[in-house]
Amino acid sequence: MTLPGKSVFGALLAVGLLGAVAEPACAQRSMMFSGTFAAEHNAPAGVQGRVVALYYSGAHVLRYTVTWSGLSGPITIAHLHGPALPGKDGPPMATVRGPYKSPLSGGVMLSAEQEQDLLAGRVYLNLHTKDYPNGEARAWLVKGE
Repeated sequence: MTLPGKSVFGALLAVGLLGAVAEPACAQRSMMFSGTFAAEHNAPAGVQGRVVALYYSGAHVLRYTVTWSGLSGPITIAHLHGPALPGKDGPPMATVRGPYKSPLSGGVMLSAEQEQDLLAGRVYLNLHTKDYPNGEARAWLVKGE
């Protein structure tokens, strides 16, 4: 069996070589982070949800998937905040882009300083709503295995 101008064997060989070339980028080491949402700023305790993220240090990219339910209304904006210690507020360090529908997946680039804050457990994801513009739900990003 042949393809126009190429044999099936040749096509498979080409695909295999492309896969071998792409493998080093895909094999880049990552670190897993996760966190569970809790209500903040006197918001009702009905929020549920989770953040699961992989940080690729070579590319300085944090890829995340966020799920949530039980907020007072739609999310108006979401940020990674830090540096901060648990129980304290930190400034926004990166915007998590919408559309804000659960589940939400995406990624952000981090600076070297932001990476150090992430590794030290000083970064959280904050979900802001109209009723709670300073944040209704917070999930601390904790390094996993």
